[in-house]
Amino acid sequence: MIKPLRGMKDLSFDDATRFNYIIDIASQIAQNYGYSYIETPILEETALFKRSVGESSDIVGKEMYQFEDKGGNDVCMRPEGTAGVVRAFISAKLDRQPNKYKFFYYGAMFRYERPQKGRLREFHQFGCESFGEASVYEDFTIISMISQIFDALGIGYKLKINSLGCKECMPTYRDNLVSYLENIKEELCSDCNRRITTNPIRVLDCKNESCQELLKNSPKLIENLCDECDSDFDKLSKLLNRAGIAYEVDTNLVRGLDYYSKSAFEFVSDEIGAQSAIAGGGRYDRLVEFLDGKPTPAIGFAIGIERIMELVQMPQSPKDGYYIGAMIPEAIDTIVALANRLRSKYKVTVEYNSKGFKSHMKGADKSNAKYALLIGEDELANGTIWYKDLESKEEKNITIKNLN
Repeated sequence: MIKPLRGMKDLSFDDATRFNYIIDIASQIAQNYGYSYIETPILEETALFKRSVGESSDIVGKEMYQFEDKGGNDVCMRPEGTAGVVRAFISAKLDRQPNKYKFFYYGAMFRYERPQKGRLREFHQFGCESFGEASVYEDFTIISMISQIFDALGIGYKLKINSLGCKECMPTYRDNLVSYLENIKEELCSDCNRRITTNPIRVLDCKNESCQELLKNSPKLIENLCDECDSDFDKLSKLLNRAGIAYEVDTNLVRGLDYYSKSAFEFVSDEIGAQSAIAGGGRYDRLVEFLDGKPTPAIGFAIGIERIMELVQMPQSPKDGYYIGAMIPEAIDTIVALANRLRSKYKVTVEYNSKGFKSHMKGADKSNAKYALLIGEDELANGTIWYKDLESKEEKNITIKNLN
């Protein structure tokens, strides 16, 4: 028997229903905030992610599904969604337009890493990307949207925020951080030592507990912000306070990707084990420019669908549509024809085998139908059908040609 590859999982039955429920809720809320749907290819040039996510990141260095295709092109399966949306934004020359654009997406992402609870090699994200709005009010609005999505799904969360500064305040901070790290590098892990020279701010993102202990007294970027970044972060904090959205400032929050600047945030849950992040994002005002577009302020986020699926309590589905059955074999052609007619308007479940009354009632209950329609010997002779409203319990016989 051929089994799914390690870290790949079928999505069916209750999981598929829960997945679609999450996507429907998130998509509707995103549309309420003015976002429109975009879909980008799963397969992209590897250079897209090297230039956006960063060659020093674990995603590019260790986790991408990268290969050479039959045309000799260096390609990979997308490990995250933002870079592809930015590439599409530039490809459509939207960076040359004065308008503001907002897109939402959902789909499969791929990373070769050790599978564990809430983390697969093929996983799904829902995300939003906003282009052309530099105001910190947009940062607040994005965070509010995620809060509203999780509230609608009944998911508890904690919000962590930080500022990653900008090209004005980052260089001085980087120098201060490198000086600190050089003094403790012999005690840091090998990954941290590699990052000191490639991207030192990502040392702060190390998951090694001993490294985190050593980093407690490291310089904090939030204490070295320029006036503009400091003002924006203060404004964001006040807006969250005013909206009643609880948060904590995490000075080591740098996210896992290289393209972030200014606001960075994560939503975390303590109900899914060690991998507690369920959503995250931030501002990336220079990414469009990095990918050869015109400088464009931008901000976005992604929600890990598998991370939250077990946290979502599904509402009871309302009874819907018809269950149609025959109590004698001669009536089967009639019920099939009736089902085809009703399906232009309604959900219809058909039992193709003739059965007794009690068996049909069990079938109607399992299908969650609102109405049961049965044809027996008398109904077939009279051109009628037995009808029952399974909620009100009303029963009657109806002429088939009048049923619509």
